[in-house]
This record gives sequence, structure tokens and C-alpha cells, in this order.
Amino acid sequence: MTKKIEKGSGNVFADLGFKNPDEMLAKAELTHQIHKVIQERGLKQKDAATLLGLKQPDVSALMNGKYLDFSVDRLLMLLVRLNKEVQIVIKPVSKGKISTGIHVSAM
Repeated sequence: MTKKIEKGSGNVFADLGFKNPDEMLAKAELTHQIHKVIQERGLKQKDAATLLGLKQPDVSALMNGKYLDFSVDRLLMLLVRLNKEVQIVIKPVSKGKISTGIHVSAM
């Protein structure tokens, strides 16, 4: 029995046919960075909520990957409240690259 292996596009949301896959991937990556900072600082959800200006259930939602109710802008501002510098870089598409999109990288 031969298994068919299909190469992914790099965006699981696009591969699964979701609407607005670039936005969903950006939100997922931003949420991951927020989660990472909260974990690294050892913040309890209540303390993180105070710092972020959110209610504790909203922090819980983010920590559990439930980010669809948050805009990209709001997630960016949460990173700023966590004392992270956020830079937005706009550049031309690389030669030979077919698709464009939103990409999040962290240092």
C-alpha cells in the first residue's frame, strides 16, 4: 500500500481551505509569542490579565490558542504591553515567489 504524501504550502490554514488563511496564521503566530512571553516570565493568568488590560478569561483563551476573537492589531498591542518591540516591514515579493502573505518572526 502506497501512501500519498502532499507537500504543504507553509500555511496549514490555507492547506485546509480556511477563509483568510494568512490572517489566521498571523494571529496564531502572534498568540504563540504572547503565550511564550507569559510562560517565560512565569506570570499567572490573573497577573498577565492586569498587565495586558484584559480579563482573566481572555488570557485563558489566548493561552489555549483561542485567538479568533482578537484582531491582529489587538494582538500586536498586547505584545507591546508585554514590553516587546513590534516592527512591521513591508517589502516586495521575492523574485520567483508566487504567493504573498503576512509573516511573523520573533527574535
